Amino acid sequence: MTTALVVMFIAGLITGFSKFSIGGMGLIVLPIVMIAFPGPESLGVLLPLYILTDIMAVYSYRQHISWSVLARFLPLSFLGVGVGTYLLAGINAEQFVTLLGVIIIGMIALGLYLDMRPMNAFMRKPVTAYSMGFSSGLVSMVANASGPLFSLFLLEQKLTKDSYVSTRAWGFFLTNLVKLPMYLSLGLLTQESLTISAYALPGLLIGSVIGYHFLKRVKPSHFKWLIRLVSTVAAMKLMLFS
Repeated sequence: MTTALVVMFIAGLITGFSKFSIGGMGLIVLPIVMIAFPGPESLGVLLPLYILTDIMAVYSYRQHISWSVLARFLPLSFLGVGVGTYLLAGINAEQFVTLLGVIIIGMIALGLYLDMRPMNAFMRKPVTAYSMGFSSGLVSMVANASGPLFSLFLLEQKLTKDSYVSTRAWGFFLTNLVKLPMYLSLGLLTQESLTISAYALPGLLIGSVIGYHFLKRVKPSHFKWLIRLVSTVAAMKLMLFS
């Protein structure tokens, strides 16, 4: 129980900090939770935290939402959630750990590629952009790590800064709501998992406050490589030493 309390406090701290500051730390949170809950049940433990922070985000960003962009992206994302549900139902805990490690490495590799060729023409093709919707939903369902894909899609839509932030917040919120009944059907979201999720609330609140003030003083780019390094270490640990 002590391990679970400490792990969930740290997970809440990072989740709150990430949501209200630099973002992109979702790749770190799930491997941390898996220290105490080494299997797909870790997804159910985290989902309530994400929905709670999503609610705070959509309340803060209620204007400038590009619903037309979401209308093109979300149907394919929801389809990806459905396929991810089928995938989770057919794998065991060991396979899940390996899959998660592969997904994290894939997201890091995508970020590195875009750093080198951020305006590659293939990203502007409709088929490529829409396929990201499906991939985002799939990755979100099985790893809670769809942030890089969704952000990339939105950047290609040439939205204003306010519209980008608001549309991103609402996209995550709606996707996580769709995941809710899927996790229930898989038995990943239970009364016990909700109790465990509650352990993270103090850390979540503290992290949110720290992140909100931290963002005013530090550029997000300063932490990009640190996040990638920690995520890579977490992925290698999952794949080789679990």
